[in-house]
Amino acid sequence: MPKRIIIIGGGFAGINLARSLAGNSQFQITLVDKNNYNFFPPLLYQVSTGYLDPSSITYPIRNLFRGKENFHFWMGELQEVVPQQKKIILDNGELPYDYLVLATGTKTNFFGLEQLKEHAIPMKTLEDALSMRNILLQRLEAASRIKDKEERLPWLTMVIGGGGPTGVEISGMFAELRNNTIRKEFPELAGSGAKIYLVNGGNELLSPMSKKSQEYALKNLKQMGVDVVLNTRIVDYDGEKVSLKNGKYIRSKNLIWATGVTGLIFKGIPTEAYDRGNRLKVNEINQVEGLENIFAIGDCCIQRTDPAFPEGHPQLAQVAIQQGKNLAKNFRRIENSQDTKAFKYNDKGSMAIIGSSKAVADIPRPKLHFSGFIAWFMWVFIHLFSLINYRNRIRTFYNWSIEYFTRNQDLRLIIRPANSVAPQEIRESKTEKEHSGV
Repeated sequence: MPKRIIIIGGGFAGINLARSLAGNSQFQITLVDKNNYNFFPPLLYQVSTGYLDPSSITYPIRNLFRGKENFHFWMGELQEVVPQQKKIILDNGELPYDYLVLATGTKTNFFGLEQLKEHAIPMKTLEDALSMRNILLQRLEAASRIKDKEERLPWLTMVIGGGGPTGVEISGMFAELRNNTIRKEFPELAGSGAKIYLVNGGNELLSPMSKKSQEYALKNLKQMGVDVVLNTRIVDYDGEKVSLKNGKYIRSKNLIWATGVTGLIFKGIPTEAYDRGNRLKVNEINQVEGLENIFAIGDCCIQRTDPAFPEGHPQLAQVAIQQGKNLAKNFRRIENSQDTKAFKYNDKGSMAIIGSSKAVADIPRPKLHFSGFIAWFMWVFIHLFSLINYRNRIRTFYNWSIEYFTRNQDLRLIIRPANSVAPQEIRESKTEKEHSGV
């Protein structure tokens, strides 16, 4: 009988594991995910700002594995793991396994700040991106009806929490939108003095990258009109005022939370199996410590056996992809009574885009640094070919080409389900009521 492998999560790690084993008669693969699609998180912020449509970065899981007889998809959410009985309990059924692989990724971490969790806009899922696009576009429309400049300013001011690649990239995207698109499409907002703040707790941006990349990102964001606030962090947000640790505050209705992630905790997995950030401790072949036949790959695990990364690997797409492929090889080795191969991460470098023709890239071997147009072209090329399907690549390339040559994009649509309404403060704010007759 083929060994039953259940994979929880259809992200980079889970999909690459499944694709590596699909078609192999030694295994019966069941992929479980709460969504019926795979999506490309590094470009999520471009959906939220209207540069890409969702279909550019998503692809149906069933379509991806069409014709693979040993592959099955189950749309559901994991509720509990029962190691003694080698089964999992989902919100809509139970499944037995021979090998269980957790590839659940992470969720947004608000560090226990309940007000921030309630009012900030997260950037983790496709639903988050679409919600963010709708909310920000509605707030622009609301601001266009407000005549009082002082009252209008908080609707237009953007605050981004987190100076990593996502924070830097979305800050640059907002700056280009403000300096080009919004200026042309919203003439009512001319001279509003809208601000973009990037707040980071460290003393530099893009902390994992080289000093040259950090300095280039800081310099160019400032030139684009982004106010970069370093060495302080956001400690509270009530929907109107962003409070900083240094005692200052920023009046804004728009806080984009692009920092902090934490792993998911599942019933049935002992607490001693978790490490910092709720990441599961795994050995050199990604088996969860203390548990038999249960593995974890991608962002949800921490592996300290790689000599080059004694404190664990960075939570990056390349790590998840390589771990998924390596675990697939090890499953085949186990079934063929061969020795397993320890995972070692091949660091291919890191990069971040700041704006049109502005980006940074660090290549570790040989040690190289690129910035400007060359780095931007590298970023475009690598991200295009990292998309899971050629259709996604064509759509994304088309949208990027239109934006690059025309400085315009037609994807800024406010689309809500029929039973959905605009956020309460947009519909019924005191300021908007005062100007409803304008």
